[in-house]
Amino acid sequence: MTGVLASQQIETLIASGALSAATPFVDGQIQPASLDLRLGNIAYRVRASFLAGEGRSVAGRLEEFEMHRIDLTHGAVLEKGAVYVVPLCEHLNLDSATQAIANAKSSTGRLDLLTRVITDGGVEFDRIPAGYQGPLYAEICPRSFSVLVRPGMRLNQIRFRQGQAVLTDGELQTLHNSDTLVAGGPAVISQGLGFSVDLEPAEGDLVGYRAKPHTGVIDLDLIGHYAPEEFWEPLRTTKGQLVLDPGAFYILVSREAVHIPPGYAAEMAPYLAMVGEFRVHYAGFFDPGFGHAQAGGTGARGVLEVRCHEAPFVLEHGQTVGRLVYEHMSEVPQQLYGVGIASNYQGQGLKLSKHFRSGSV
Repeated sequence: MTGVLASQQIETLIASGALSAATPFVDGQIQPASLDLRLGNIAYRVRASFLAGEGRSVAGRLEEFEMHRIDLTHGAVLEKGAVYVVPLCEHLNLDSATQAIANAKSSTGRLDLLTRVITDGGVEFDRIPAGYQGPLYAEICPRSFSVLVRPGMRLNQIRFRQGQAVLTDGELQTLHNSDTLVAGGPAVISQGLGFSVDLEPAEGDLVGYRAKPHTGVIDLDLIGHYAPEEFWEPLRTTKGQLVLDPGAFYILVSREAVHIPPGYAAEMAPYLAMVGEFRVHYAGFFDPGFGHAQAGGTGARGVLEVRCHEAPFVLEHGQTVGRLVYEHMSEVPQQLYGVGIASNYQGQGLKLSKHFRSGSV
């Protein structure tokens, strides 16, 4: 068995005890190719981000870095610029053939809410080696907005993989030839499928949003609640270019519309650092069926969460800013993205997170 495990295989992991939880799993937690991870009851405010390191536990490192503890039971605010570690409800007991990879959920990334999984003995964020047996923790650092969180909230997700799942460039080209993985631009294939930024919209001149520096708190349970103009500055241009300010956070959109066939999954990954002093905050996984006709889609453009680094940088229309790494599914999921499940971003274009009311600012 090789590839990313599908929803029905994740259910088997739960039944076998390879995946357990402190509280019962809930409806909607299992996605087509991933499992949503849930926050526990306590957040530890720490003075710095850290990895446990070989032979060391996260609990032991918390004794070094903890500043104070916050009870999340009735809700608590995680403040912009601070770093927190929250034990997650889920626990792993993986066999020697199964590894895992975690990533922030799409809505988490669109709030510039840096969320990464750390583990006992871990030497990398979000990468969990085959055979890992132990607890999971979320490191959370709100970058643009302070957020109100509660136990059970799902900020990140985890995938399980067996064997070599990533498609080679040759395999990706063959898949594109048969399934047309990208529309609206050429297929640039090099260690994944490249995608570029759209700064010449077909209608109007709105190309994105920039996070405002001083805003109120966002309650992550409130959907379609907040007025975008209270948190975001609209970005408009007719020149096909945008100057990125150092330290600012932007929501932009890809020029290309992406398709993920049912037998595949994808992950957004950074492009070469040499192309400019910025990065796409590669928030989430792309589930099987995302944007695909079989799941009721006609292609969906990728929302880009962009942060500029040390110097102002001119971003040009059509400039390649990231890539999608495609992976084989071990099995086709019984439930595809966009078919009968809550799929907030099927068929999306330029779109803020689900917490904001629809309509441009």
